[in-house]
Amino acid sequence: MKPKDIKAVYFIGAGGIGMSAIARYFIKKGLVVAGYDKTPSELTQQLEKEGMLLHYEESVTEIPYVCKDPRSCLVIYTPAIPESHQELAFFRANGFEIEKRAQVLGTLTCTHKGLCFAGTHGKTTTSAMCAHIMHQSHLDCNAFLGGISKNYGTNYILSDHSDYVVIEADEFDRSFHWLRPWMSVITSTDPDHLDIYGTEEAYLDSFRYYTTLIQEGGALIIHHGLQMKPEVKPGVRIYQYGLNKGDFHATNIQIDNGEITFDLISPVEDVKGIHLGQPVPINIENGVAAMAMAQLNGCTAAELKYGMKTYQGLTAVSILR
Repeated sequence: MKPKDIKAVYFIGAGGIGMSAIARYFIKKGLVVAGYDKTPSELTQQLEKEGMLLHYEESVTEIPYVCKDPRSCLVIYTPAIPESHQELAFFRANGFEIEKRAQVLGTLTCTHKGLCFAGTHGKTTTSAMCAHIMHQSHLDCNAFLGGISKNYGTNYILSDHSDYVVIEADEFDRSFHWLRPWMSVITSTDPDHLDIYGTEEAYLDSFRYYTTLIQEGGALIIHHGLQMKPEVKPGVRIYQYGLNKGDFHATNIQIDNGEITFDLISPVEDVKGIHLGQPVPINIENGVAAMAMAQLNGCTAAELKYGMKTYQGLTAVSILR
């Protein structure tokens, strides 16, 4: 289905952090947006206030009429929804175009410059930091976050002119294999989701394959010392980052009276006197990765410092389904 043919979008499992961000994207585009979730929540209530048609009973009769035309309705579902789900079965039986959340994000990385953040842990905060830096800069960005930003009160940032989209790349169900990043950060690769991957080797190989998807001319920013071995296309630059090691790292770290300051060592340009708006030690390293991504795409030293100083953190962090 071509984008111009889509008049309605239906979400199965609408209340997850990641799904709701995409729902907000389509609401902003002026489409009819509807869906199902198992239980109401503060997030689903907010979506309803923004114009989404939601119900909480698994029933085909609850699907709005406008969402029952396979020629104009796109269906998006989360992998957490079982194949036996009545509504999913209805859409499959009637020839609807059905995509996972990750497929939709993958399409966006083909039409925008995808700045993707992968890793077992750290990707939510790091991607949120980068999104804030970019949004406050002359570059701006779109963003799909894995938590509710305190700066914006939402998990989604929309720009009407920026070519960049910040995406949290989820390894669950190999979802990040749908993405085509322009650049990517990999924060960590501690084995997880072994019910899906089976072995640590398979888990690490999934990250290796993910690195092959980075577009030519782009870059990989990988945490210093990870076990996984990247395999990038010719022309993809590889940088390492860390707290005190790597191409990008921190120095002159000062922790005093509830404040944290440090300098960024960078192959692009060193930046001195960075203040953490959310002053917890782990955010030094997260900030290094976020600033590396933003700086490689053209953010100035002043923009990096302002973004880091004004970043307020996340009010909620959740799985992306």
